[in-house]
Amino acid sequence: MIPVVRSQNYLGVFGAGTDEVKSVSVMEGDSVSLNTDITEVQSKDQILWMFGPQETRIAEIHKQNIDMYDSNETFGDRLQMDIQTGSLTIRNIRTEHTGLYKLQIFSSRGTSYKRFNVTVYARLPFPVITSNFSNCSSSSSSSSSSRCSGSSSRCSLVCSVLNVSHVTLSWYKGISVFSSISVSDLSISLSLPLEIQCLDDSYSCVVSYSFTNRTTHLNNTDLCHTCPDFIQPSHLIPLISAGLLMVIAVVVLVKYFHCKNCKQATQEDLTITESEYTQIVYCLQTGDLLQKPLLDVGRTETAVSYQHIQ
Repeated sequence: MIPVVRSQNYLGVFGAGTDEVKSVSVMEGDSVSLNTDITEVQSKDQILWMFGPQETRIAEIHKQNIDMYDSNETFGDRLQMDIQTGSLTIRNIRTEHTGLYKLQIFSSRGTSYKRFNVTVYARLPFPVITSNFSNCSSSSSSSSSSRCSGSSSRCSLVCSVLNVSHVTLSWYKGISVFSSISVSDLSISLSLPLEIQCLDDSYSCVVSYSFTNRTTHLNNTDLCHTCPDFIQPSHLIPLISAGLLMVIAVVVLVKYFHCKNCKQATQEDLTITESEYTQIVYCLQTGDLLQKPLLDVGRTETAVSYQHIQ
């Protein structure tokens, strides 16, 4: 988890001038680095780190030697100092390491100071979504912010987190906040109810600090089962597909039988009777076919294939 650093300017005096205080937020168990912004510590530079209201010395570089003092009493083996830059890293930080860290830099260029206000937050739990099935009842209301296909239903849900402080608990629909509640200093359990008109998977519950969060998505197949006569959109997909297939099949069959009847009608139109055939043969034998109108054989504007009979 990347710590969040916020800078604030305070008029503070280690000597004289403006002293910058950087606010750092970090979750318990993560690591945080407090940077000196020095590219390389020179041989005569002195870098001193202090912690707490008593300004207890916890780490120092002097004449390119590192001294960790008695930091093990408070930090164990969590502190690490960079010999090249003088930056201080706290690994696996705990809530008791919250406080003010002071940095003094003595060099040939003069003396400078920095302060870091580090706040360590307890790790966020994932919110838990539960439902009350007895509160799921049919409704004809159409004022819901979300509309589903089929009959409407209402369902009561509750999202909860235990033993939290400085957090906000929120219901989201997509990327929009649906409802929220916040708590400051007290370590308490938070619950946030939600009543929805119909079920879909766009709802989620989020518990958040100012710099990080944990999210639980509402799974409508596991929580708050659908009410009677309620059809989810996902259930309509196979029904719609089957209906379309039936319509296509009917259209194909109609076209097939229609074309078959047309073909049969065409063949019947080109069929000549025995008397007509006899008349054609007679004309061929007498050489009189070209002079005979087609009406003589009972056809108008109909092409008849024939061979001259010797």
